[in-house]
Amino acid sequence: MIKIIDYRKMSKSEIIARKGSSDAVEKGVSEAVSGIISDVRERGDAAVLEYTRRFDGVELDSLEVGEQERLEGVQRVTGGFLEILNEAACNIKRYHSRQVARGYAVTEREGIVLGQRVTPLQRVGLYVPGGTASYPSTVLMNCIPASLAGVEEIVMVTPPGADGKISPDILAAAQIAGVDRIFKCGGAQAIAALAYGTESVPRVDKIVGPGNVFVAEAKRQVFGVVGIDMIAGPSEILVISDRNSDPAVIAADLLSQAEHDKNASAILITICKRFANLVAKEIERQLETLTRAEIARESIDSNGKIIIVKTIEQAIEISNELAPEHLELCVDEPFDYLSAVRNAGSVFLGRNCPEALGDYFAGTNHTLPTGGTARFSSPLSVDDFVKKSSYMYYSPSALERDAEKIAAFAEREGLSGHGRSALSRFRERDK
Repeated sequence: MIKIIDYRKMSKSEIIARKGSSDAVEKGVSEAVSGIISDVRERGDAAVLEYTRRFDGVELDSLEVGEQERLEGVQRVTGGFLEILNEAACNIKRYHSRQVARGYAVTEREGIVLGQRVTPLQRVGLYVPGGTASYPSTVLMNCIPASLAGVEEIVMVTPPGADGKISPDILAAAQIAGVDRIFKCGGAQAIAALAYGTESVPRVDKIVGPGNVFVAEAKRQVFGVVGIDMIAGPSEILVISDRNSDPAVIAADLLSQAEHDKNASAILITICKRFANLVAKEIERQLETLTRAEIARESIDSNGKIIIVKTIEQAIEISNELAPEHLELCVDEPFDYLSAVRNAGSVFLGRNCPEALGDYFAGTNHTLPTGGTARFSSPLSVDDFVKKSSYMYYSPSALERDAEKIAAFAEREGLSGHGRSALSRFRERDK
């Protein structure tokens, strides 16, 4: 049963507490991942194929998905889902196209040009969870911003199913989003292959995409060799609601995240104790028919909370402390409160914006900061797939105007060689 707590009886540590793995488990995962990465670096494809056989139970002749297999997979997509994928992709493109950055040049001072260049990454690796599950939304959300940024080559890795094939839905999403190459491998071995390259898998500049604890740890360990998007933790939802929402709807929204993972966090903050009790009862009722009831039950019992506060403003203060991945403002006039929200990955305004809307269809990105990192980080965007370089030009007269000042600055920091490099261009001429 979800806990119902009066805010006045809670300590700050109780409010922001998040369930995590034990140190022993984390150490075991870290050591296992380190060994896999070393093995893949040393043996390349042979190691990746061996781990695929061991962990996925699949014997593969080669890692790459051929063009014929890709086309056949797309043709197997059923139930009008191809049209849904295309519409979702259009929404994602429409939203993310406004994020495309341009370079600029500043020429306000005579003889001086200062500027910034925006350059797309050359090759990006996308990890998509697979095997028993299929997440085509992950393909769209990660690949489309990369494509809009101008990335030259997008490489996707995903575990094969028991039949040695990739889900048709994944292949269809990859075709729509513009994935260039696809490889049948998952887990830490796939991350290692992307980071260091193998005979088949090309080395990439950056790795994006979610995964289990082994994937997350592998991304952590290869960071610095390649870039990564973020270390994603368990999914989170925080719903702020007044007494006017439908308890059944709020319960459904909370369970939509609880079903993700046993460590997921589902929290409601409300101003009405009676409403809190109604939501709690609805959660219990809906759990009886939820497909992933066992997972959701543990999430609700371990991390679920309903916090009762006096005002919506107080609820938002708590939300800013938590910095949730997903924040639903199920209140009258939600835009009145938006400016008060400082820390949240994505904000869902009003009673008609379930979190699932952002996961799949609206167009905003569903790769979001978790574990309180929304205090200082942002959703995945086109910016994650570019580099920015500064440049400058000074004419001789422009540098001469500033050379003595540069030298004085350098002397203050005890770096006389810096000053000399500026002054030396004029001393020879003065002799």
